[in-house]
Amino acid sequence: MDKITPEQRSKTMSRIHSKNTRPELIVRKFLYANGFRYRLNVRSLPGTPDIVLKKYHTAIFINGCFWHGHVCQQGRMPKSNVAFWENKITRNKERDEEVRDKLRAIGWRTMVVWECQLKPAVRQQTLEGIVYLLNEAFLDLYRKKSAVIPYYGSNPDAEQRMVAEETPQYGKND
Repeated sequence: MDKITPEQRSKTMSRIHSKNTRPELIVRKFLYANGFRYRLNVRSLPGTPDIVLKKYHTAIFINGCFWHGHVCQQGRMPKSNVAFWENKITRNKERDEEVRDKLRAIGWRTMVVWECQLKPAVRQQTLEGIVYLLNEAFLDLYRKKSAVIPYYGSNPDAEQRMVAEETPQYGKND
């Protein structure tokens, strides 16, 4: 049984937004302060990710523990209207997985940051982990690009020829 009236519940639920949430702002401010530039809610990508870092080919989703069924204290199931909430949260989890699979299929990395991971006790560790994964993504992209660069000589196994003069000899010639 709900402890508040349906009108109060409706008012409370109407104030929940899907964009510019406090967890999103925490991550965005940290990324910007550390030199990362990004776009918000890019509609051309599946699932409209919360943060898109094109240079790193990475999409970040910042999920609320309750709405996306995270296994933590905040992700617990309500005691009223249980069937409705189980169905809704299960569908949200399925949709999240489908979206991440679509993004991976077109070559994007995905990251999910949970609301509980941004609590003050673990916030810094989470944010540093995001930076670590973004740097890893950048290095992977750089390695892929450098592996694709073609050899512009006639034979890659042939001895490399220098365009400049012979290497001068310095010192005594004994």
